[in-house]
Amino acid sequence: MHMETKFPAGFLWGGAIAANQAEGAWREGGKGPATVDMIPHGSDRLAVKLGQQPRFTWRDDEFYPSHEAIDFYHRYKEDIALMAEMGFTVFRTSIAWSRIYPQGDELTPNEAGIAFYRDLFNECKKYNIEPLVTLCHFDVPMHLVKEYGSWRSRKMVDFFTRYARTCFEAFDGLVKYWLTFNEINILLHSPFSGAGLVFAEGENPQQVKYQAAHHELLASALATKIAHEVNPQNQVGCMLAGGNFYPYSCKPEDVWAALEKDRENLFFIDVQARGAYPAWTKRMFREQGIEIAIQPGDEEILQDTVDFVSFSYYASRCASADMNNNNTSAANIVKSLKNPFIEASEWGWGIDPLGLRITMNMMYDRYQKPLFLVENGLGAKDVINAKGEIEDDYRISYLREHIRAMAEAIDDGIPIIGYTSWGCIDLVSASTGEMSKRYGFVYVDRDDRGEGTLARTRKKSFWWYKKVIASNGADLD
Repeated sequence: MHMETKFPAGFLWGGAIAANQAEGAWREGGKGPATVDMIPHGSDRLAVKLGQQPRFTWRDDEFYPSHEAIDFYHRYKEDIALMAEMGFTVFRTSIAWSRIYPQGDELTPNEAGIAFYRDLFNECKKYNIEPLVTLCHFDVPMHLVKEYGSWRSRKMVDFFTRYARTCFEAFDGLVKYWLTFNEINILLHSPFSGAGLVFAEGENPQQVKYQAAHHELLASALATKIAHEVNPQNQVGCMLAGGNFYPYSCKPEDVWAALEKDRENLFFIDVQARGAYPAWTKRMFREQGIEIAIQPGDEEILQDTVDFVSFSYYASRCASADMNNNNTSAANIVKSLKNPFIEASEWGWGIDPLGLRITMNMMYDRYQKPLFLVENGLGAKDVINAKGEIEDDYRISYLREHIRAMAEAIDDGIPIIGYTSWGCIDLVSASTGEMSKRYGFVYVDRDDRGEGTLARTRKKSFWWYKKVIASNGADLD
């Protein structure tokens, strides 16, 4: 009989949120508007996220979920107490760049923003919860988008590194685990929400995206270097929207298509973890008419690599040489064929725990750096029953199987720092802007129109996860 793998002593258990999906208070405390504050709920959402419908200001006739979100800004003490009750030893959140630099190009930071995050991280420390902090989680100050074209401009490297240094210095001793850019590869798939990019008529979007990527990769490497200078104890990671592509069949063309799709996503992590552009990019750039403006010294800058590789994993994906058939899932920003061998969630995401083990083995083989699974979870509609309880057995089942797969990967010899399930408290869905697509152990009374009391309620999964943490992953029943 297979033994339950023991998670290592000191393994970090917790959950993850993002500022832009939880904080709200979008104009409070001196915060400037950010890209996410322009992304509406509803039929125009996707076009705005893809950079096809420019939004440089908000409109009165639309609902913007980020503006209030779940009001974590005012309720963080109550929410962190709930996380402590579950036994969290790590809590992943992000800093809203425009809280620290409201315009993005100022020379001095907004002290009220620094004070808010200092209070937040001190609250974590009170319960011995280690903050894991993302510097840029799908938000760019809108002023930088309007004035400089966001990451298409090299000036962004200076703005970002100033912001990063401010954070490393202001929160030194409070935060030691840092991530530079959340799901950096999403820049290719959702350019406005990923990197603040809006395309002009007649532009080569690939050119713009990869030039922006070059600037983000320089900024990430410089931030990593600064973090280690400020405090050698700082641990800096990159962050990938993970999930391998499977060949749809054993037809060699399908195998090649899957390999190319994996490379496209891993390109960023190859640079952040290995310190150089992969060899195959030369041909890809040539064939797509991409010419990256690289300055002398850029290659040296990129050699400051990350300490660990973090990633999200929700689902595996399928690729074939003919990706244009009607078998793709509309739910996924990263296009994928439906896999007939696995079940799918309500939103069409394939549920594949073994795929997590496959992804982790591939990534450790490729990078030989510790891994950190910083997002994993099931978006689902939750119903409050007659007793006022939420019996989310479907969520428990999903998480249980993925934690088991992570245990198998540990048994395979892979060093894993920790696990933060996504949306540990219900928040605004990044993909759809819905509140009804819930991930949390804690239910938040708010609907897709932004109505509700915002009251917090523990779900059945809350008590289950508390038991998982208390047993260091040994008790998954």
